[in-house]
Amino acid sequence: MADAYVAIEGERVVEARSRAPGTARGELVFTTAYTGYEESLTDPSYEEQVLTFSYPLIGNYGVREERFESDRVHPRAAVAREMTDDVAEWLESEGVPAVDHLDTRDIVTEIRDEGAMKCGISAGPDASEEAALEQLAQCEHMSDHTDIGAQVSVDERETHNEAGDGPTVALVDCGAKGSIVSSLVERDATVHVLPYDTTPETVDELDPDVLFISNGPGDPVNFEQANELVAEKVGDVPLAGICLGQQVVANALGGDTEKMEFGHRGVNQPVRDLRSGQVVMTTQNHGYTVADPGEKLDVTQVNVNDDTPEGLENDDLDIITRQYHPEANPGPNDSLDFFDDVLALAEE
Repeated sequence: MADAYVAIEGERVVEARSRAPGTARGELVFTTAYTGYEESLTDPSYEEQVLTFSYPLIGNYGVREERFESDRVHPRAAVAREMTDDVAEWLESEGVPAVDHLDTRDIVTEIRDEGAMKCGISAGPDASEEAALEQLAQCEHMSDHTDIGAQVSVDERETHNEAGDGPTVALVDCGAKGSIVSSLVERDATVHVLPYDTTPETVDELDPDVLFISNGPGDPVNFEQANELVAEKVGDVPLAGICLGQQVVANALGGDTEKMEFGHRGVNQPVRDLRSGQVVMTTQNHGYTVADPGEKLDVTQVNVNDDTPEGLENDDLDIITRQYHPEANPGPNDSLDFFDDVLALAEE
């Protein structure tokens, strides 16, 4: 007898096995990554989502804290075909519901056909279809989470590698992965991690060599303060961005963004550089994309599968952004030189 239920938009209910009890609701998405479940589950970009793993076995190499990308699990719930006790116990300790023993291939196919959907989950000894449907009824669309940045950002400035000999980076934390900070620190940069609603005045006081907008969850339009910050500082300081950061930069400079049907989430997304023709494999996790870069930004890289913009640049304004995650974790290291390019802007 089932002790977990997943209610999917359209009120279809799927029976499952409870691995960590509780109720949850969120946007149902999937990742094609076959490793890196610790990194994915601690990625702040999954805030307010229910993460489905398409790979059939999750947890086959345990759970190690040094692989975490933040200090907590961010998806509202986790769904897998088979989940090991290590991962299940970790999620239970975090208070995050988890279920398995259901056909994740069917769920992934439905998301691909219908797009990312709202869902509700009820798991544990008191689970019921009614409770899952109630969670579904209360679920909001991602664009409705207008202040999601407050859920994932630092509350006050944090400084890393203060005595570094390299450039100074002001990193606006819209939900930054830890490996973005470590990638910059490894290059001897001093990194000031700032709240998502940082003001231009705060940036002026720090006088950084680069202003960097991080990845993060949700609709980039809702990060109003970050959009205003970029619009205010463009031309005064070199600008960089990753994932949501690229979208924020595009919006701030007169472009437009839009929600994708089911997004890019995985570690095998091919990206072509339009200047060299080289194709690299990348790690991605986003449900929004740049629909129109505007007149100030040039598209320099595109996704091979759907031609969405993966890189934007403006040499005159010292701007460089990437839609994918050059720091990977998990994933390929094909594009780690992005961080060298960012710091080169400061040196120039």
